[in-house]
Amino acid sequence: MEKVLYIIPTPIGNLEDITLRAIRLLKESDIVLAEDTRVTRKLFNHYNITTKMMSYHVFNEHQKTQKIIATINEGLKVSLVSDAGTPSISDPGFLLIRECIKNSINVICLPGPTACISALVQSGLPSEKFNFEGFIPAKKGRKKALADIANRKSTTIIYESPHRILKTLHALKKIINNRDIVVLKELTKIHESVFRGDISDVTNAVSKSKIKGEFVIILDGRK
Repeated sequence: MEKVLYIIPTPIGNLEDITLRAIRLLKESDIVLAEDTRVTRKLFNHYNITTKMMSYHVFNEHQKTQKIIATINEGLKVSLVSDAGTPSISDPGFLLIRECIKNSINVICLPGPTACISALVQSGLPSEKFNFEGFIPAKKGRKKALADIANRKSTTIIYESPHRILKTLHALKKIINNRDIVVLKELTKIHESVFRGDISDVTNAVSKSKIKGEFVIILDGRK
């Protein structure tokens, strides 16, 4: 009996951005671990998936990981999804994956959507070498993180929430001169928007837009 945990990327916006293999495995699974079952339910309803779901998120992953390991060892087929994109990329998943490997459980990750790569390619900024920063600290360590980003010679990818996007852009503006930056909002969704230019112009444009949804910042490296 093969013991496997399937890591299944889900659409970051448009529900059509999912592979046939992902849909099949979600239907064949005995249990799907979902970051927010209400969000995943929308995807399941769209594709007529009736598999049982179990919540698995940052607030309960430490409590549930060993139970999930035991479930897989019992022979059940388990898959992990996040609300959007690829699990473990600024989302829960790393802890469970690490424990599965420790327990000789095979981990199979399907290819699929992730906002950072889509945003990087769409930005038009250099992509041969880049740093993925994810969400930078809101308080402790924030100043150092921004300073490190400002000094990099390669492109940097930053995730940001609508509540902090302007604060982060203003902070970057203070320590970075007229460097190219691209801010992408609501990728693959109806109201997708892209702001390109130097940091002053982009900050001004974003501030005049509707601050809603998830943002990805792509910052050119230091010359």
